[in-house]
Amino acid sequence: MPKPTSKPEPLPEPVVAEWWEPFADFLAKERRYSPYTLRNYRQAFDDFYAWLQEANLWGEGLDNLEPREMRDFVIESQRRYGRRTLHNHVSGLRAFMKYWLQRGRLQRNPLAGIPLPKLEKRLPKFLTEEQMKQLLLGPQRLLENGSINPFTAWRDRLVMELIYGGGLRVSELVGLEYGMIEWESGVARVMGKGRKERLCPLGRVGLAVLEKFKTEQARHTGPKDPIVISANHARLPVRQVQLLLKRYLALADLPLDITPHKLRHSYATHLLNAGADLRLVQELLGHSQLSTTQIYTHVSVARLQEIYAKAHPRA
Repeated sequence: MPKPTSKPEPLPEPVVAEWWEPFADFLAKERRYSPYTLRNYRQAFDDFYAWLQEANLWGEGLDNLEPREMRDFVIESQRRYGRRTLHNHVSGLRAFMKYWLQRGRLQRNPLAGIPLPKLEKRLPKFLTEEQMKQLLLGPQRLLENGSINPFTAWRDRLVMELIYGGGLRVSELVGLEYGMIEWESGVARVMGKGRKERLCPLGRVGLAVLEKFKTEQARHTGPKDPIVISANHARLPVRQVQLLLKRYLALADLPLDITPHKLRHSYATHLLNAGADLRLVQELLGHSQLSTTQIYTHVSVARLQEIYAKAHPRA
């Protein structure tokens, strides 16, 4: 089969309107998928369509695609993407096929049962408790030396405290509104993936920072007003959260590839290291499958082995 070009032509508008837009609308409005996931799924669909076009298969209909052809597609895609990206793309395409199966437009899923290359096992990167402490001190340090104003200092501190103290995804953080906070219990009602609501304890420190920011810096604090805001008091974009974190990573001399999501990894790892039950951590993170949470136990075991190797005379 031919290899698709590195920059496929834009999809024809009729194909977008007929096949992609109803699926994307379903993901955004019904499943509440993030713009990031939608972008990745669209890339997967664009690549798939381009490959089918070059192989003269699109016109044959998706129902008529053979397993051999789908295996060829996966093999060709491996030359362009890493294994994890390939898995994500195929996951998106399988969801696309399932959507149209359920609506009677397809009779079978041509990607069902197609084998994918095994994923390499990668332990999630996280910060130690001491590193987290240094990171969280960053806004106060910059405020004291006059590098930032009080609004920015407390807003940035709040961002990091809520991600680390509450285990929030960055999309959940920027979507947080004052009406979602139960002040007496110190819990946030968060709408996570798949429109699933969960309770996230914010922690004593996180709640105190939030109350201070609300009292001294926020201008609008109604139930529908965003908590994490820009200097002009608009909802803070996800990209700005990523950029502000890099500023404090550099200040604390920490790796710049640490992302907001890796602060969530730190949250989970520190809970397990302190003896928290795995299923409790699963609930706090909003994972639908326990297997998703179990990777953090590997981190904890690795840490135990490291301590044992350093401390035990028989190690």
